[in-house]
Amino acid sequence: MEASLKIADPTLAEMGKNLKEAMRMLEGSQRRIEEEKEKKLVSEDIPGPLQGSGQDMVSILQLVQNLMHGDDDEEPQSARIQNIGEQGHMALLGHSLGAYISTLDKERLRKLTTRILSDATLWLCRIFRYENGCAYFHEEEREGLAKICRLAIHSRYEDFVVDGFNVLYNKKPVVYLSAAARPGLGQYLCNQLGLPFPCLCRVPCNTMFGSQHQMDVAFLEKLIKDDIERGRLPLLLVANAGTAAVGHTDKIGRLRELCEQYGIWLHVEGVNLATLALGYVSSSVLAATKCDSMTLTPGSWLGLPAVPAVTLYKHDDPALTLVAGLTSNKPADKLRALPLWLSLQYLGLDGIVEKIKHACQLSQRLQESLKKVNHIKFLVEDELSSPVVVFRFCQELANSVLGTQGEDVDELVACIQSKLPVLTCTLQLREEFKQEVEGTAGLLYVDDPNWPGIGVVRYEHANDDKSSLKSDPEGEKIHAGLLKKLNELESDLTFKMGPEYKSMKSCIYVGMASDDIDVSELVETIAVTAREIEENSRLLENMTEVVRKGIQEAQVQLQKANEERLLEEGYVLQGVLRQIPVVGSVLNWFSPVQASQKGRTFNLTAGSLESTEHTYVYKVQGTGVTPPPTPSGIRTKQRLPGQKPFKRSLRGSDAMSETSSVSHIEDLEKVEDMSYGPEQSTLEARSPEQPPGAPAPQASQTEALQNRAQHPEDDHPQVEELESLR
Repeated sequence: MEASLKIADPTLAEMGKNLKEAMRMLEGSQRRIEEEKEKKLVSEDIPGPLQGSGQDMVSILQLVQNLMHGDDDEEPQSARIQNIGEQGHMALLGHSLGAYISTLDKERLRKLTTRILSDATLWLCRIFRYENGCAYFHEEEREGLAKICRLAIHSRYEDFVVDGFNVLYNKKPVVYLSAAARPGLGQYLCNQLGLPFPCLCRVPCNTMFGSQHQMDVAFLEKLIKDDIERGRLPLLLVANAGTAAVGHTDKIGRLRELCEQYGIWLHVEGVNLATLALGYVSSSVLAATKCDSMTLTPGSWLGLPAVPAVTLYKHDDPALTLVAGLTSNKPADKLRALPLWLSLQYLGLDGIVEKIKHACQLSQRLQESLKKVNHIKFLVEDELSSPVVVFRFCQELANSVLGTQGEDVDELVACIQSKLPVLTCTLQLREEFKQEVEGTAGLLYVDDPNWPGIGVVRYEHANDDKSSLKSDPEGEKIHAGLLKKLNELESDLTFKMGPEYKSMKSCIYVGMASDDIDVSELVETIAVTAREIEENSRLLENMTEVVRKGIQEAQVQLQKANEERLLEEGYVLQGVLRQIPVVGSVLNWFSPVQASQKGRTFNLTAGSLESTEHTYVYKVQGTGVTPPPTPSGIRTKQRLPGQKPFKRSLRGSDAMSETSSVSHIEDLEKVEDMSYGPEQSTLEARSPEQPPGAPAPQASQTEALQNRAQHPEDDHPQVEELESLR
């Protein structure tokens, strides 16, 4: 009923219409703002390349190209991308083709993957002379060996599937590795198999006969017998057909006989296994065809990118190989062989043999060329048709010396003889230095057997944690300042700073010394100087807080004095008007304020605020409160002219003649004549030209006061320091 009513007043109708339109616009704007805000919040959580509706193929490939070669604005990189060739394109095609084949139906996919796996296995076994073998294709080179170890465990421990590691606890397995094996192989096997490190046994290489990089077979047999007597089970032996370091091949034939005797699984790996594809193969490498398993890396041998490594093995129980992970029913695992399957067909047998043969010929040519170069020694010379060349620089020295003559030996003996007195004195002063340090508070003697000097000392500050062995920043700062002060003394001693022998705390190392060193003065100087550095550092830290509080207190007092000055003018309005910049200047010209200037000065010595009224009235700063001077802990020692620190003044008649002794004693008497008289306020000194008994010239009290009145800033430099700090 209300909706059917019409408003008769046109003004009200127009106002209602406008209000409705305005509300619609406001609500629509608010809705758009909320939608954009929600969209912005969602987009901020998504990475940039994924925002929006996606990118086209060209943009994505351009991004990949920039990541591979660098952006256009960047400098060109020196490293070039390897030219992989057509055979490499086949290997790369295998990865893309494998993703496409995986979309086939299950039955067709199963037949295709089985055909690819069986063909690749047969071809590799025929090429590398490993008859009736099975193949496991894997991405990581060491993965095949880990699977072989698992197969060996299941074969030797029948109850391992049921009882697990409890079976291994009663009879621990042992895996034998050569000392020349690639680094990290044993740790990788233990991590993959869950075995403790004591299950690894590292077999040393030959030390007397044969190559120094071949496994010592006699010592290996001794290790096997010892493990059997201790109740352990020799499980697996890893032999090398081309070690990782120098390319040597172990005596695989002798090792195979030893493994057959004790029932040990023999696994062989190495780059020299590639020569099995050639017509002529060395006997040591040919013996690898009779081993239980071997790992091949055809990718690096044939120059094929992104092809898997292959582990060939012989075993009759399919169930155990399935449990060990060497076989799989998943089509994706079988498709790993697809890139190698395509590449082997593209190269053919002749292409494979030619590539390996060409690599061996290049190695032999390099070796023959380097034999003509002086100072080059080969580490692999007994390997025939090996693709590895390892050499090093070895300088041949005539008579085993570098031009050393008899005169050089005489100079060496003379130099040693000249150092003997210093060495003797240093050893004699060590005990005295140790006793002085132990008897001085704040110092700690550090026993460092590697330091040839007098000794090592460390200053223990107030916050030093004596039980901690970690570095101490505060102590390091103190010792750095102490080292600087000691070096400034220009003594004959050498000082160094470094970490303590058994901890990371800093300490001072005192070098060698002669017999005229005053050890007590040296130790006392070290203690007092370090203590002064510590106190000064604390004084600066405390002074910062004192100055800050003093400035705040001065501001409060000055503000209070300003308010009191306004009240003293008679009425508040005039005082307020004087604070206005223009009006105040005119009012002060007509009616000057007769008020004394009051300020505050901060005495850094006493740490207190003082009024500046005395300074403006008498033109002289007040004396304030001056604490008495801090007595120095350093023992006052009167040195002779030219005498360096830490030197004993009179040390035998050989050090100075009788004439020089009398002259030095007279100099000491002249220094002792300088003293404070009982009735004098100034220092009286008798100069050589002044007759005895004549009074020394001194300034009168009036002149001193006048000087203080004319230069008040000389008495209290703390005012300038306060202003600079403010």
